[in-house]
Amino acid sequence: MASSKPNKITVVCTANICRSPLGEMLLAEALKKEKGSLHQLQVVSAGVAARDGAPASMLSVEVLAKEGIDLSGHQSQALTQELVDDSLLILGMTTDHVNIIEALFEVRENQVQLYRGFLGPNKHDQIPDPFGGDHLLYLKTLDSIKEATPSIIQHLQKIS
Repeated sequence: MASSKPNKITVVCTANICRSPLGEMLLAEALKKEKGSLHQLQVVSAGVAARDGAPASMLSVEVLAKEGIDLSGHQSQALTQELVDDSLLILGMTTDHVNIIEALFEVRENQVQLYRGFLGPNKHDQIPDPFGGDHLLYLKTLDSIKEATPSIIQHLQKIS
């Protein structure tokens, strides 16, 4: 049963092994520095086409380790209606993710947003999938997620 007030931020990509785990961990680290209600939010990740229990991609683990964050224990999970219900905010990596979530699940108004959607109109809002790419591509993906994370914190300060 969903709690009366959603307390999760759910970061979503396709398989929940590359982008969304990076976003989950970076956002969780940023929220640890916040006070009040933001400090109490839980950050999780999921995939719209994930199988449960897969580890994060090796390159995601490697680029996040350079940030001092351990992703080695990550296990993928599929997005579920229960997770949607428990989420204050759901952050998709691409417009396709947002569209799939809104088509498959009952969501609240403005609950589903792009991870980079709070950066402003002149910023590229999609975070392409680095799967199968090299170390440099994963670093670019990490940088794209890092750039957007403070804008998510600012949004959460407004809505919580």
